[in-house]
Amino acid sequence: MNYTLMADGTIIMETPSPKPHNIIVDLEGADRIGAFLKALEESVLVTRYFHYVFANFLIEDSDLHGLRHMLINVTLFKIFDPNAEPFKKRKKLYEDTFRAGKPTTMEQIPPVAAFAHDALLVTHAAAKLVAEEYGVGMFKNLWSPSDGSSEKNAFQMFNRGYPGVYCNPRMDRNNHGRPFETLEYGEVLAKSISSVVLDSVNETLTGRIEFDPVTGLRRNFSATVVELHQSANHANSILESFKWQHTPWPQLGFAADRIDALAAVQKARFVRPERYVYKVVTVLVKPFVMLKRETENKTLVGNDRYEGYCIDLLNKLAENISGFQYEIFVSHGNKYGRKQEDGSWDGMIGYLLNETADMAVAPLTINQERERVVDFSKPFMTTGISIMIQKPEKQEFSIFSFMQPLGRTIWILTMCSYVGVSLTIFIVSTFSPYEQKQTLINPTSNEYAVTNDFSMYNSLWFTLAAFMQQGTDILPRAPSGRMASACWWFFTLIIVSSYTANLAAFLTLEKMTPPIESVEDLARQTNILYGTIKDGSTRNFFEDSAVPLYKQMYDFMKRTSQRQTQTNEQNIFVDTYDHGIERVRKGKGRYAFLLEETTNNYENSRKPCNTMKVGFNLNTIGYGIATKLGNPLSTLNLAVLYLQEKGELKKLEDKWWYDRGQCDVAGNVESVDSSSLNLSKVAGIFYILSAGMVLSMVTALVEFLFRKRLEQRDNEKNRSFNATDSTKEESIGRE
Repeated sequence: MNYTLMADGTIIMETPSPKPHNIIVDLEGADRIGAFLKALEESVLVTRYFHYVFANFLIEDSDLHGLRHMLINVTLFKIFDPNAEPFKKRKKLYEDTFRAGKPTTMEQIPPVAAFAHDALLVTHAAAKLVAEEYGVGMFKNLWSPSDGSSEKNAFQMFNRGYPGVYCNPRMDRNNHGRPFETLEYGEVLAKSISSVVLDSVNETLTGRIEFDPVTGLRRNFSATVVELHQSANHANSILESFKWQHTPWPQLGFAADRIDALAAVQKARFVRPERYVYKVVTVLVKPFVMLKRETENKTLVGNDRYEGYCIDLLNKLAENISGFQYEIFVSHGNKYGRKQEDGSWDGMIGYLLNETADMAVAPLTINQERERVVDFSKPFMTTGISIMIQKPEKQEFSIFSFMQPLGRTIWILTMCSYVGVSLTIFIVSTFSPYEQKQTLINPTSNEYAVTNDFSMYNSLWFTLAAFMQQGTDILPRAPSGRMASACWWFFTLIIVSSYTANLAAFLTLEKMTPPIESVEDLARQTNILYGTIKDGSTRNFFEDSAVPLYKQMYDFMKRTSQRQTQTNEQNIFVDTYDHGIERVRKGKGRYAFLLEETTNNYENSRKPCNTMKVGFNLNTIGYGIATKLGNPLSTLNLAVLYLQEKGELKKLEDKWWYDRGQCDVAGNVESVDSSSLNLSKVAGIFYILSAGMVLSMVTALVEFLFRKRLEQRDNEKNRSFNATDSTKEESIGRE
């Protein structure tokens, strides 16, 4: 492909025609031919550049019914006419003989049966010629052994004394020593066959029968050539028949019928006028094609009524393709195109097939079924099927959100570990002699006592200080106590480090955990319903998929749709994208919509910003410009590639998806806010601090009162003791 960029920006493009492929098909048996035709319907080798020629007479034009709506060229040969009088006579004879005069549903005799019928006629005629020339007695050894035995069977033929006519002696399992011998009357019969001439007067089914005496091949016969090829004015292929007559070399037989027919086809070929305005069908899908808002001062008409990615794409094509003018209209019902049960198409594909439109420019998926009836340009955008759900509500933070980095079980086990380690340190310090020390209790009398710093109270305090990454005035002296303390320090190091790492994520990020995160999650559950557009490629993808997961999802959607139809509920299969997206937004998280990623991303950036995409794309598909089969717009592919290489398509995508997004700014603000801690996230630690201060003050007051009470009790005891002593002294003095 070559293109030239002119000074005015116009591109002059030349697209060479692909090389045609002529394929000869020579298969034996109706089953093999039927299997080949079935495989051909599903093959990618079905374009106007492939021409299949069936090199035998075993295929009928009725076998091509499945190929009528495909872009294909087929040539076949018919050796007899099913409407001829001999055929009708044989059919009537069959009905009278085997069906007691009842009509049969057989429309025509199979070609193999027709050849077998005429072979018997030729054999009978040849045997009759031999009998006339040599007499009937010549065949006396054909029905009896040559040894003169009495063995005789009216249905048993003999060849040179051996039963059966075998071309290969090894096939005779009853006579292993049988020599290789040709048919005793073979030479005479072959000579007679070469001189047989039969035609329709002799009630042949395959026309005139005559053989070349030198080659033994059939000659001077006629046939019908049936051709299935692309129509000049219609999307469907047409079936044409031509007479063929065998003639001596070098004419090779095609009569003037074919030349006249081809000339008529060439004469009827459609030619576009130079100033042709192409009719472009589309669908209203944001942001590909949308209706502009009209103002009070200006009424929009024609193409000015629309805007969007596809409209800008058409404008770019018009700038780069000389003489390209177009007129846009919207498909009825906003339908893309789905094949109906009768083989017809609705939507944009239907407009192309019935020649109401010349092109379809929309987010139209390129697939095999559509490719058979329309032509597609190179994809101008690549996407895939994705899942849209409603955004989950933001996580609510409690006053004890700082405890969320560790689970409840971890907190309970940590508290149990704290008590257990404190008890262990107390026990090992009590029993270990290396933890005990002598303490001077009376300096006057120089009296010492054996003490241990790690009482139960001090053990709890030491363990708590280590957990809080603080130090104390006491440390274990015994190896057993140090070993227990080291294990506790290692434990607290890991716990505190993990807590600190998770705390930053939990307090600075507002988690929005979706109920599903992949297509597998969606398929496993039944609480959230999911669906697609009623008529579109997305539904076809699930319906025709061979992947077990996708087949399971389609079966679920089909059953749900049937149940909803019976109960008059809202169906999961929606008519348009807008209906599906609106159902997601109002579904309170109970509906998921399967749609192309491009539309999904666009709607997620639009207000009210309550939808999101989850998981990866289910497949990879492309959007292309559809045209009628054989459309003269051969420059479309090159124009699309040219715009892609220049980056124009990427600019259009940024313009309609990201530059005009309504949720990006809000999303950025949320990200800034979420990077700083709010009081609601850490209020619990302030409450704990305040409660601790109040508790300490209350404790101090209790300690003060308790101590005061003890002092009062001691003072009362002392006063009572002193009073008793004074009384005793007074008694002694009086005495």
